[in-house]
Amino acid sequence: MKTMTCHQLGGPCEQPVTGESADDAIKAQDRHLKDAVRAGDNTHEQARKEMKDRWKHPKRSMDWYFSTKKAFAEIPEG
Repeated sequence: MKTMTCHQLGGPCEQPVTGESADDAIKAQDRHLKDAVRAGDNTHEQARKEMKDRWKHPKRSMDWYFSTKKAFAEIPEG
């Protein structure tokens, strides 16, 4: 299990998100953003919008995805 923060994944806070894989961490980040916005946390709205819109631009989204996977791989287990 590895941990990244909301900020490391493009969000505004230091909330930890964990996963066995980068994909798990990305999904946890998506849930965190949804929950924060639903709870009225306006600071997460922009990051949520960017995550939703990211996939409208395949080249940029794949650059972000591979960069995130690399960063996740470099984190020690723990």
